[in-house]
Amino acid sequence: MIPTALSVAGSDPSGGAGIQADLKTFAALGVYGMAALTALTAQNTRGVGGVETVSPGFVAHQIRAVREDVRVDAVKLGMMATAEIAEAVAGALEGIAAPVVLDPVMVAKGGAPLLADAAVAAVRDRLLPIAAAVTPNLPEAARLLEVAPAGDRAGMEAQARALLALGPRAVLLKGGHLEGAESPDLLAAEGRMVWLEGARAPTRNTHGTGCTLSSALAAHLARGLATEDAARASKRWLEGALRAADALGVGGGVGPVDHLWERRG
Repeated sequence: MIPTALSVAGSDPSGGAGIQADLKTFAALGVYGMAALTALTAQNTRGVGGVETVSPGFVAHQIRAVREDVRVDAVKLGMMATAEIAEAVAGALEGIAAPVVLDPVMVAKGGAPLLADAAVAAVRDRLLPIAAAVTPNLPEAARLLEVAPAGDRAGMEAQARALLALGPRAVLLKGGHLEGAESPDLLAAEGRMVWLEGARAPTRNTHGTGCTLSSALAAHLARGLATEDAARASKRWLEGALRAADALGVGGGVGPVDHLWERRG
């Protein structure tokens, strides 16, 4: 049986982030992808022009429809948009045994807000405790913790511990916002702190990197990898997608990563 993964997230009509990025990632990694939409966006590589949310009840209806019929081996949570949607998602996932990967999407690459201020507490209080892993970048981690963003590795370690105290079984804290040529990520899980080293990709085309990394992690967990192995494999795969991004030539702004880089050689 093919592994399966369900993404609960917003839509990006330009195809680089959100549900579209998640489904491309699942397919590229050999996982059958499913999707429940939380919001529609009008966006492209230049920015977000508008957002329309799906009613919380219908978000929950989509999730329950999948759970009633299809085996779910992993869940990826992306854009929640509002506190009411976050609450509905938490309720619809009650009792699920599959690992849940939470990407706390708050701001689009161009700076547009994708999570209402009132929803941060709902994400923190209702979704973090059910997550097998949470994958914030440094500004997202700071907002969840209501502190200033970490500026170095020691700060990242302290914030990863603080996030673990909120209930997730693992934290993959992304260090791309640190200065320098390196882009280290920190995995905190099972009493260990593991640094996942990596060079910063020489590209401006980074649209959808957060969605792609979190959905890759969900895909690898769906395939049965342990958390550390899944995190390492996901980072390596994303690095390949970033290295190939410039060859796509999609859009006139911050273009997408190449989810099909392995197939293109």
